[in-house]
Amino acid sequence: MPEAIPSRPGRWSRAWSATKTWVDPLVVMIVAVFLLGLFAPASGGFATGLDHVTTAAVVLLFFLYGARMATSEVWDGLKNWRLQGGMLASTYLLFPVLGLAVQVLPDSLLPADLKTGLLYLSLLPSTIQSSVVFTSIARGNVAGAITGATVSNVLGIVLTPLLVGVLMSRAGGPVGGSAGSTLLQLLLPFVLGQILQPKIGAWVRAHKPVTLITDRGTILLVAYGSVSEAEASGVWDDLTVGVLVVLVAVCAVLLAAMLALTWSGGRALRLSRGDRIALLMCGSKKSLATGLPMANVLFGPVAAAGVALPVIVFHQLQLATCAVLARRLAATDPEPDPVVARA
Repeated sequence: MPEAIPSRPGRWSRAWSATKTWVDPLVVMIVAVFLLGLFAPASGGFATGLDHVTTAAVVLLFFLYGARMATSEVWDGLKNWRLQGGMLASTYLLFPVLGLAVQVLPDSLLPADLKTGLLYLSLLPSTIQSSVVFTSIARGNVAGAITGATVSNVLGIVLTPLLVGVLMSRAGGPVGGSAGSTLLQLLLPFVLGQILQPKIGAWVRAHKPVTLITDRGTILLVAYGSVSEAEASGVWDDLTVGVLVVLVAVCAVLLAAMLALTWSGGRALRLSRGDRIALLMCGSKKSLATGLPMANVLFGPVAAAGVALPVIVFHQLQLATCAVLARRLAATDPEPDPVVARA
């Protein structure tokens, strides 16, 4: 019998393969959750329950990170001064310079309160959860990302109000709650995971879907909760389409500039690929979880709405963009992550 000729994939099969190549499933899920938050925001008891579930997911996420990583990797992250210094310089030097540059835009193009919000955005610490998650997905230095993002947030409790007072000519009051949340929700579960790592670390590494589902589920919960809160508080009410388009464009330029600066800066610092990924993911992001509560304290409820909008827009952009980058970096990684390789 003649050898069977394999059938060529059909048009729809080829189109689906191409779509999976260019469209990241995580981005699709984030966009879907964003739309869900706009048209069906969480409210009442459901919003309260969602907040508790999100907190539990974050705690579980960092517990698993602690249980997954060998203690030697954590100490290596703390001792890596070039990586940690690069993250702090990106967060509190390079980004504020870009925030100041935005202030030259005319008010006719972007209202003054939104420009103030963009400057405030540039002074915030790095986000922790998504930075670490995307570093993990991209096969970067997770221990360095956890260390750098956590240090950024702890310092941000002092530095952000101080920079707001200096650069925005406003007196910043004390910001409560952030330090306690960082310790209880992030550091404590990570330390507990580290303590139990010798007993359960091998099991966690052998069951990769556990961390994969926790990674992506936490991002989607945070995204839906943030959009729901913004919709419920009426942040979008007085926003025109034209102003929103300009705001999104400016946020996109800021994000692109920081991604380029952190990636090229990692090369200039002669960091390894894993460290460059950690710098890329941590140095280019800003924390919505820290930014919104601080805005209420530093500016008051009335001004906080306008100031918070750029933070929310940038937050969604960084999630969608870094989801694509993380998957692409993982796909082009010449060497597997040692932690993943042991799984």
